[in-house]
Amino acid sequence: MAKAGITAGGDGVLRVAGDVTFATAATLLEQGDALLKGDRTLVIDLEQAGNCDSAGVALLLEWMERARVKGVEIRYRNIPAALLDIARLSNVDPLLPLADG
Repeated sequence: MAKAGITAGGDGVLRVAGDVTFATAATLLEQGDALLKGDRTLVIDLEQAGNCDSAGVALLLEWMERARVKGVEIRYRNIPAALLDIARLSNVDPLLPLADG
């Protein structure tokens, strides 16, 4: 099984590392959910994401919903091209809030 994880920086950035696939989505969902706290904006940086599939798009959308329920705004940075391509094909790319920089 592929490894993946999320680390939280003191700068309000959550960093995803490893594959973002069906094999890792459930683990990443729970790790991310545990870090969605407070009334603030968090940036989820996917620069270190490895292989990606359609489960990755579903994961990003689910994080957005869970964040909304908790009163947290999230933005995505460095979304891998593969995830953006899948999001475009699914017509959900306009739903993904992107962070500047």
